Amino acid sequence: MYSSAKAPRSSSSSFSFLDPTGLDLDLPPDQPTNHITTIHEDDQEEEADYVDIREAHAGRLQDPYYAAPPVAIQDEPSMAPRYPTGGHFYADTPNRSQTASPSLPSSYYPPHLQQQQQQQPQRYQYPRTRASGNGSAGLPLYASRTQRMRNGQSTSLDQSGKPIFRGPSQPRISSGGIGGMSSSSSGSEGDEAYFIGGRRAAGIHKRISSFRSRRGRQWYKSRQVQIVGFICVLSLIVRLWGIGYPTSVVFDEVHFGGFASKYIRGRFFMDVHPPLAKMLIALVGWAFGLDPSFDFKDIGMDYIGPKVPYVAMRMLCGLMGAAVVPMAFFTIKNSGHSLHAAVLAAVLVLFENSIVTQSRLILLDSPLIFFTAFTALAWTNFHNQRKYPFSDDWFIWLFLTGVGLGLTGSVKWVGLFTIATIGTSTINQLWILWGDLKVPTRVWLDHFAARAFCLILVPVVIYMFMFEIHFLLLGSSGDGDGFMSAPFQMTLGKSLEDSPLSIAYGATVTIRHQGTQGGYLHSHPSNYETGSKQQQITLYPHKDTNNDWIIQKGDGSIPSTLEYVKNGDVIRLMHVPTFKKLHSHDKKAPVTEDENHFEVSGYGAKEFAGDANDEWRVEITDFDGRDKKAGEMLHTLRSKFKLVHTNMACDLFSHSVKLPKWGFEQQEVTCMRSAIQAKTTWMVESNIYDAYPANAPKVNYKIPGFFGKFIELNKVMWRTNAGLTDSHPYDSRPSSWPWMRRGISFWGKEQKHVYLIGNWFTWYLSSFSIVLYACIRVLLVVRDKRGYRDNFRGLRDYYELSGGFFFMGWCFHYLPFFLMDRQLFLHHYLPALYFSILLLCVTFDLLCRFMPNRYRLAALIVVSTVAIYVFKTRAPLTYGSEWTRSQCEASKLLKTWDYDCYQFPTSYDHYKPYHPSRSNEDLTGRIIDPPVVQLQQPQEPVHSEDRPHDFLEHLLPHNPVPVDQDQGQPQEIHLELNKQAEKLKVAVHDSLKDEGKEVKAPERIHTQDSNPKEGKPAPVEEKHKAAAAPKPAAGEENKAPKVAHPPKKPVPEASIPDEQELGFGDFSSDLMGADEENPGGEDDAFPATREEQ
Repeated sequence: MYSSAKAPRSSSSSFSFLDPTGLDLDLPPDQPTNHITTIHEDDQEEEADYVDIREAHAGRLQDPYYAAPPVAIQDEPSMAPRYPTGGHFYADTPNRSQTASPSLPSSYYPPHLQQQQQQQPQRYQYPRTRASGNGSAGLPLYASRTQRMRNGQSTSLDQSGKPIFRGPSQPRISSGGIGGMSSSSSGSEGDEAYFIGGRRAAGIHKRISSFRSRRGRQWYKSRQVQIVGFICVLSLIVRLWGIGYPTSVVFDEVHFGGFASKYIRGRFFMDVHPPLAKMLIALVGWAFGLDPSFDFKDIGMDYIGPKVPYVAMRMLCGLMGAAVVPMAFFTIKNSGHSLHAAVLAAVLVLFENSIVTQSRLILLDSPLIFFTAFTALAWTNFHNQRKYPFSDDWFIWLFLTGVGLGLTGSVKWVGLFTIATIGTSTINQLWILWGDLKVPTRVWLDHFAARAFCLILVPVVIYMFMFEIHFLLLGSSGDGDGFMSAPFQMTLGKSLEDSPLSIAYGATVTIRHQGTQGGYLHSHPSNYETGSKQQQITLYPHKDTNNDWIIQKGDGSIPSTLEYVKNGDVIRLMHVPTFKKLHSHDKKAPVTEDENHFEVSGYGAKEFAGDANDEWRVEITDFDGRDKKAGEMLHTLRSKFKLVHTNMACDLFSHSVKLPKWGFEQQEVTCMRSAIQAKTTWMVESNIYDAYPANAPKVNYKIPGFFGKFIELNKVMWRTNAGLTDSHPYDSRPSSWPWMRRGISFWGKEQKHVYLIGNWFTWYLSSFSIVLYACIRVLLVVRDKRGYRDNFRGLRDYYELSGGFFFMGWCFHYLPFFLMDRQLFLHHYLPALYFSILLLCVTFDLLCRFMPNRYRLAALIVVSTVAIYVFKTRAPLTYGSEWTRSQCEASKLLKTWDYDCYQFPTSYDHYKPYHPSRSNEDLTGRIIDPPVVQLQQPQEPVHSEDRPHDFLEHLLPHNPVPVDQDQGQPQEIHLELNKQAEKLKVAVHDSLKDEGKEVKAPERIHTQDSNPKEGKPAPVEEKHKAAAAPKPAAGEENKAPKVAHPPKKPVPEASIPDEQELGFGDFSSDLMGADEENPGGEDDAFPATREEQ
């Protein structure tokens, strides 16, 4: 018998197993307490493990909560009374299933339940026992997982160590859940601790937080950790393998790589996305020595020559993409689902072609998905702490959720959809808390304040902090100045001298448009190519002397005395550099076709006073309220006005339409009738006149602070983002995304292609799970309305909560795109795809819930194998690797998948003759046109300074030199090709000579070594030989050496060998064809001959 005296508490890892709210173990009081038996969570009917609990059980009795008398603790409503009987203790708690193991004696249960337990039908008997060490009878072995589920007992744990009940008599799953999508209207008594808490929570939490597995093993020996470790290693391999190829600029690396260069130079630029991911890319580029003079301006620009650290920059995105895989695993596992479902989530995300493609390039989608996945995982872990409100872990995960929201929103504004997902779930939790009358108002306000601080204030502070760093890094003027207002530009190193307040006739002014960020009223000595073909009038965003205008009176004169411009005055504006007048007439606008738009031009000459079409009336429409006279007199910076043409009755107007290249793509200016006032509003920015008195009041811009710049930049980003309405060859609409109707072509060269396309198996299964979930929910709601209650043995609420959160995340990340008129692409669907994959795994777990373990494992293997196979079949499009035309055609499941299969050769053998070496130099030249044939011999071993700037080049080699196992070294192949090509050239030359045509004597085929002027320098030995040789005479340096050939007999045309006989086959036709990006047929891998140059 045990004594009630206090004993030192044991630190055994099996402590949590004895807790009544733990694994629901049934311990008969009359049996020895040497051992208890447990069954593995996922192994059915396997041999039980043993855990020694002598010390743990002895330490349990010193717990003050188990002391007599049997009275419930009043300040802990969630705690049930304990009943000490004969040295044993019993627990009656609502968290425990009341359907206990029938094999246990009734004396095990509290007195008020003993009669009830005797009357219960014994559905299952477990007579098997194992003898203890002292020869006494052992404990009954536990039943299988399926039998325990049928008996209403717990079979698995959630993140906090609490059992997840499956049977019909289990307590209700936490109200509100992860996603708050359940139809339940109230919580259970078992959730009281979630709302109120108790003293005992901290002790339980401390015990279950130890890094010990259920078998008492060290954490690194647990099966789950080993699985996650293997998944992480595989994810790194899939994401980073061959990440150095392509060795040139790919797709939107043009933008985000270029932004990195501008960050390093400190030049201000404007982009529609927040700055976090771009700053991270720039940080990596700066750390690995990126030369900011490399501007990434064109797709296909070579990285190797300038030694751009592109591999390190791509590695940042690759590592973030690799981290998404284990986060998907833990999100499903910590949501309470099986290990099989968690592994499936990791496999599907790991082998998703579109996510892999985005993770291997300098793009923003990989950081976006990374922070989105982190936020979903943090919110799941916060939900698992619901029983312990205001505990350390509760606050940590809530705070990390807010951090994830801030970081996600700081990468792309798509992060706002993640904020909406978490916000909706939070509102649902607070609403259920408000409806629980057991929760005091003060406690509810504490919950609200904690969530408001962590989920609102923290994300906002992080988002604004990223822009503060952005402004500090970009302190100099750049190509983004034109998007910003003049006060903003004053913070970028620009300065504006103070200008007199009042504006007089004869003053030289610059006039800025207010309706757009187009800049200043501008003219230059170039004429329109349409209409009147007079001098162009445009808007120009930068300061320039061509922005200067002199204000004259309506008759073209300037008063001898100082006279100020007033509201309603008729004026003329003369362009200072060209002496042209601002002019309009009844001519169609140069670009805009609307009948209300008329051309505005520069007309006149220095000695010509002008005509009536030069006259404009000043009408002040708005002014600074601090300057009352600005509404009557035209004042610098403080008066907003429009210019009305007196003859045409139209307003000087400008909009975002650009002129063609003959207009230098500057913004169009027209004279428009019935125009929107915002687009006809102007302001005088500078005002210079020698006749002004010295004491005239002066004004200047007020320099904005951080908040002013922050608000203005975000407004410009919003307007610019909404204005991206131009069509693109590979844009698509949201309705086609779930079915993956088409992808995006990223890069194509060297008969290889990088094309963004998803894993159709994963894509379609996840879309099907979305449709299935929506249909089932609608069906259940309709049945509920008719009085049916489909509980599915307690599983309905559980899967509605878990699946509902992921379904809600998919909706918020997908449906808003239907409201956007801007340019959209398939990669905008990737965050929604991530949530749909998680919902697919929840569906898989539900379908396999009652299967035996071996069948669930078989289902997991089958689904994973198919996903991996489909990934492998389209891997060449993901990695830009070698592929054949037949394989490409066979991979097209839909006709709308528009990657071009004709760019691939018919067999892999065609890649061997010009397979690039580690330095991406040519192994052979390009056959352009017979009889001009040029081949190159393979390169000498590349010196270290010529290798790609890749700090992982030894771990992940780029493109090793191929060796034909049948024919020996590549050198022998190319020497043979040289001989055959030279024979062809001589034969064609002799044939043409026989026909009476004048042709030059055939020259030897130049290789890289024989003609160092082509391609890279010759090897070191050849350089020494060249230095020792005598120099040619003046004028002979550029002449190629000629070699005399002995006369040959005429060769009949039929005897000239064709390309098939020479062994070229389709190879020559492939080389002569023009690729998609280079219509002229020129390719970096095959430099042009001297004749072409």
